[in-house]
Amino acid sequence: MAEVLFYERPVPLNRETHKNLRLKGVPNAKFAMNVHSVPITGAEFGVAARDLLIVFAGPDAANSGPVALLGLRENENLYVDAEGQWAPNIYVPAFVRRYPFVLAEKPADQVVGDDFTVFLDEHYEGFNTTEGERLFKEDGTDTEMLANAVGFLSEFQQNVARTKWFVEQLSKHDLLEPRNIRLQKDGKDGAEGRSINLNGLFVVNENKLRTLDEKTALEFAREGMFGWIYAHILSLTNIDRLTHRLDGRERAEAAGSATKN
Repeated sequence: MAEVLFYERPVPLNRETHKNLRLKGVPNAKFAMNVHSVPITGAEFGVAARDLLIVFAGPDAANSGPVALLGLRENENLYVDAEGQWAPNIYVPAFVRRYPFVLAEKPADQVVGDDFTVFLDEHYEGFNTTEGERLFKEDGTDTEMLANAVGFLSEFQQNVARTKWFVEQLSKHDLLEPRNIRLQKDGKDGAEGRSINLNGLFVVNENKLRTLDEKTALEFAREGMFGWIYAHILSLTNIDRLTHRLDGRERAEAAGSATKN
């Protein structure tokens, strides 16, 4: 499931089991190196659209959700380099920033409390019992660091819910249309070229957007949907930036192979 992407050993946060756990900052995003897209919320569209390509992905328009496209090949994030460094001055989606914590549906045997509970990835290299900031104080209450992390998760979950409603409105008014991304890569030194095809993507149809009835248009304006929609549309030009990044990655790979040979 997308909710636990990155998380190799997610477990519910427990005040007893994790009472001595500490979190040490790790200055890399290696955990995100092998994903070519991540979910993104509508609240992020405005700032993310400057750097990232935002599309809707899913089996069909009604069951799609917005994602930030991070790569053009499977299991490759073009915004994270070989050392795990996220490209400077490029927006990092909240889906990535919340790691190594996540709000997920509570275990089936947990019948009390909220529908969601905080999980953490025990595999994350920053967790230990000797270095970094504690998750819990000596009296078992949350430290400021953990409280801030949980607050961020709660805000993110609220944005997820609003984004879901947003997509429902787009689907209800038949505003999403299929969009396949096809890139033709030229071969080198006489080698046959190849193509890259990305399917299962959807974008907002601007022509249909312009023909919305007045009542719906007013509702969209009142709810701030037009800002999200046009940020998404403007972001589509970032396909060129992704292509340039892929070209650079492939040149580096070719140079590396030549050096080894």
